[in-house]
Amino acid sequence: MSTASIVSDRIRRIKLSPSVAARAIIADLREQGREIIDLTIGEPDFSTPAHIIDAAKRAMDAGQTKYPTSQGTTALRRAAQARIKEDVGQDYPIAQIIVSTGAKQVIFNALGATLNDGDEVIIPAPFWVSYPDMVVVNGGVPVAVATTPEQQYKLTPEALEAAITPRTKWLMMNSPSNPTGALYTREDLEGLAEVLKRHPQVWLMTDDIYARLNFTGEPTVHPVQVAPELAARTLIINGVSKAYAMTGWRIGYGAGPADLIKAMAVLQSQSTSGACSISQAAAVEALSGPQDCVREFAGIFRQRRDAAVERLSQVPGLKVVVPDGAFYVFPDCNGLLGKTTPDGKVLENDTDVTHYLLREAGVAVIDGHAYGAPGTFRLSFAASLDDIEKGCEGIRAACARLS
Repeated sequence: MSTASIVSDRIRRIKLSPSVAARAIIADLREQGREIIDLTIGEPDFSTPAHIIDAAKRAMDAGQTKYPTSQGTTALRRAAQARIKEDVGQDYPIAQIIVSTGAKQVIFNALGATLNDGDEVIIPAPFWVSYPDMVVVNGGVPVAVATTPEQQYKLTPEALEAAITPRTKWLMMNSPSNPTGALYTREDLEGLAEVLKRHPQVWLMTDDIYARLNFTGEPTVHPVQVAPELAARTLIINGVSKAYAMTGWRIGYGAGPADLIKAMAVLQSQSTSGACSISQAAAVEALSGPQDCVREFAGIFRQRRDAAVERLSQVPGLKVVVPDGAFYVFPDCNGLLGKTTPDGKVLENDTDVTHYLLREAGVAVIDGHAYGAPGTFRLSFAASLDDIEKGCEGIRAACARLS
């Protein structure tokens, strides 16, 4: 029996995360002695704030090192309850809140608990690379709906209406977005909510992991604030990874209708069970303690965004939409396609562009086709201002050498 024959068909249909693959290439180049500026990173470069780490230490000292309850500790679900009420305006009983090993697992559990074979999930593109594969591995059909730079990479009501079929189970939304930083306004959401009201079979999943990294000076608006009646078929997903620089702690949470959360809890009980007890104690402090760190991180990211956008906007061949949140900029590089590199290679697609920037400038970014948007690339500004400035200058210089 060959090794390949043991692998299931559903696993064959999904791909390795492009960000994981990029890190492997970067590590290999650095091993060869190349100096690489890594602008692929999808996590804050800050350390977890000291008051959160101290809470974890206190939890360990107090003996909170046993198996936690599968759905999440009462303390963390109460903290999530308060945070959701403050940020979104919805007051969920803690029985309707689940804690998982990262927001990614909340999404996976929701899809696993609800999708039947052939159910469709609408995903605005560009999208986070894991969304379609999580749908596929759970038997669903991802329906990517393209957006454009002219639309600021946001789903329109007309496009949503056209994508809905009798098999549509979910609409997945992410605002601010990975990879574009697109932030939906109240007006945007009002139009989408009107469409959803006409299609009561479509549920709404909101990935709000970047919601507090918002550069507009105005609060992030949530769909259920615009249309409270949608709460009866909405799953709200968040976590502590991005806003609190806690990616390695692996804590996410979800809130939604009772039957949905119960089904997700059953699935989780037979997979990972409860998330790390020490991480949950740290997350309680993150959500309930001083919030100065969140405002500080958002301010630093905004400064870095401004530096990246200013420099990339000056590169002929790139079209840059200013991101309103998260920590990514997503240039359209179609203006570079068809050009020739100094060694005579024609750039035919976004992968050619990113490989050229890596070889010629020593700058690592991720090609946009992985995000459902060919002819683009993602650059993370979750890096030092010095690396951002050097990296963007390297991109400008490399593009200037094209003919």
